[in-house]
Amino acid sequence: MHVLIAGAGIAGLATALRLTRDGHRVTIVERAPARRSGGYLVNLLGSGFDAAEALDLVSALREHDQGVFTSNLVRTDGTTRLRMPAALAETSLGDRAITLFRGDLESVLYESVRERAELRFGTTVTAVSDHGADPVRVTLSDDTALDADLVIGADGLHSGVRRLVFGPDSDAVVPLDHVVGAVPLDSPPAGLAEQTADTFIDVGRTAAAFRPRGHRASVFFTYRTNAVDHDLAAGPAAAVAERFGDLGGGLGEALDRAGDAGDVYFDAVSHVVLPSWSRGRVALLGDAAWCVSLFAGHGAGLALAGADRLGAALA
Repeated sequence: MHVLIAGAGIAGLATALRLTRDGHRVTIVERAPARRSGGYLVNLLGSGFDAAEALDLVSALREHDQGVFTSNLVRTDGTTRLRMPAALAETSLGDRAITLFRGDLESVLYESVRERAELRFGTTVTAVSDHGADPVRVTLSDDTALDADLVIGADGLHSGVRRLVFGPDSDAVVPLDHVVGAVPLDSPPAGLAEQTADTFIDVGRTAAAFRPRGHRASVFFTYRTNAVDHDLAAGPAAAVAERFGDLGGGLGEALDRAGDAGDVYFDAVSHVVLPSWSRGRVALLGDAAWCVSLFAGHGAGLALAGADRLGAALA
């Protein structure tokens, strides 16, 4: 079949890898002008690790494995309340787990498919005509059109394919009344050792700073709010100042810097619920279909597993 995939993230690239290995011809369109390389830490365990194994990715991913972090739970003033050594997590997880940066996972997937599939960057799907027909006519943002036997929307939580075929976001996206931010830092927070995370947990708010091997340190924060749209419009600096201004120590200092950083992921936390992930010859995959929310922590693994399951179903 000729398969058109919208989205060159984890779900789209993994689907392209599985389907090209099965002999299908794949075209990927991606909104971004070039391949993205950033992102936060993700974990592959359980079904996610199983899928990485089925896609023959484990050895390549192991080269980017960050391993397990020592975790410090800190108080408001930055002092350590509880320390959980890395050995504790290693014993719990065993050897069927990989922790790596999202960008490294996407790089491994990209290298696996770039010679197998056609990739068009800076391009989106703008129309899908008669999505039950064979083939499906798809119009793209570069004013071209193509026919596909199967169209896959792997374009994330804010999926354009889902809106075109399945209806407005209000029919699928369930808001969880939280916002989340993730920011890479130019330098690590004071006193934060390598392979260590400092985490502050309070009622309705959480923040953490990570210092991995071979990558920049980063800070993550989330909090509950009844004014999501207002907070997103005000920006991360205002959010950090209002919600985390009382934090001290290295984590407080890191949050202050994160609020003014340029490379900030700042968005609402949402869950996606649909009665079906396919309609005619259009299917959704990854966060576009079943986003379990960032809080669940299995988005990358479920994207790999979904790609492998779809390939098995088609086969």
